[in-house]
Amino acid sequence: MAGEGTRESFAGAGRLPEGIIYPGLVHTGLVETLVQNTDAFNSASGNAIRLVTQRRLGDFHQESFFKNVSSLINRRLVNVSPSNPDVTPSNVPVDEHVTVKLNRRIGPIDQTYDSFRKLGDSADLEVLSFLLGEQIAKAMQVEMLDTGIRAIVAAIQGQAALVQDNVATTLNTAGLVDTLARFGDASNRIGLWVMYSKAYFELVQNQIAAKIEGISNFNIASATPVTLNRPVLVTDSAALIDGTSPDAYLTLGLVTGAVTMEDSEEELMYTDVITGRENIVTRLQGEYAYNVGCKGVKWDVTNGGVNPSDAAVGTSTNWDSVMDDVKDLGGVIVRTQIG
Repeated sequence: MAGEGTRESFAGAGRLPEGIIYPGLVHTGLVETLVQNTDAFNSASGNAIRLVTQRRLGDFHQESFFKNVSSLINRRLVNVSPSNPDVTPSNVPVDEHVTVKLNRRIGPIDQTYDSFRKLGDSADLEVLSFLLGEQIAKAMQVEMLDTGIRAIVAAIQGQAALVQDNVATTLNTAGLVDTLARFGDASNRIGLWVMYSKAYFELVQNQIAAKIEGISNFNIASATPVTLNRPVLVTDSAALIDGTSPDAYLTLGLVTGAVTMEDSEEELMYTDVITGRENIVTRLQGEYAYNVGCKGVKWDVTNGGVNPSDAAVGTSTNWDSVMDDVKDLGGVIVRTQIG
């Protein structure tokens, strides 16, 4: 047989000694890593990007709320006697926040039992299974982060007043100041920058060129003068590149609770033994789901639909503002040049 006995052919058949898959141990690794990453995820972002566990039924979660009453305070006329006319009462408007559920699959992953026998008695199969759980958990969090960024980018870009277009220049201090100004007197709510790594280092280089002091000991996880005393989350997420002409890096300034991912369904992890082949195979496959929602907007159930694709999540018209003031939304964006 062509290719028989090569490393590549073994790998394709799941014959490399990669460890027995124990469902319980995989789940243990999954839970432990997710808890660790959730703590870092929330605290590292100042709770601007939240990852929580909240079970949700159905494809959407809808929650009604009372909006601000318009014309709540008015000038009262005192010289209208004796008629003392009636006035028109106001009502309390109601709207809703809507998050959308995204369904995900893990695997399937195939491995032959023969590969485990070749490991011998000394192989620590439990450790290998645990590490597979950690790998799955890390992949889950990266995917959640990318999706959350894609959602909040779309929600903010749907409001032109919140987008600073500096695509003619690379990221610099003046650009950050102009972006904060988009939030006006609420700019102090912006507590986190989210940047592509290239944009971040361009910011640092521009600071050096401008001879701004105090940047030689910068730390991307801390608030520094480089970033106007706001911490930075640096992540090379594809959602931080705007593919519209001209291409641009997107840097986000986010408020607390700007975007939330809810682990909304219990993870399912199953293994099966597959026979009828030359070698007996064990297969692992899992399922999970989470809801994503953005501050001040609701998922458009009609236009966006159920279990949306990445493209749908990243479409601004699928996120409808439910606030009268854009400063009640999740934050601001600056578009800068891709150098």
